[in-house]
Amino acid sequence: MAISLTDSAANRVRNYLEKRNDAVGLRLGVTKTGCSGYSYVINYADEIDASDIVFEDKGIKVVVPADALKLIDGTEVDFVKNGLNEAFSFRNPNISGECGCGESFNV
Repeated sequence: MAISLTDSAANRVRNYLEKRNDAVGLRLGVTKTGCSGYSYVINYADEIDASDIVFEDKGIKVVVPADALKLIDGTEVDFVKNGLNEAFSFRNPNISGECGCGESFNV
């Protein structure tokens, strides 16, 4: 089981974590939404709950709620810039389909 970060994602997260004194890492999860079923939720982890699973990649702690791990295990998180747009993107080996707009996925 693992969640990994590209160099670009790790650098982006590291820059923001340095500005936040209370954050311990990156929190990655999912929520039921959209036309395909699930959407990623990404935020800073201000604390680690007893039920969280913690991975470390490139010096960044990635905190995942245990119930979300089965849906996103093996995911690689990237940070991409395209012109003026920039966003995190996800390469999830578990998905079986995505909606047309790319906002949600199913497994």
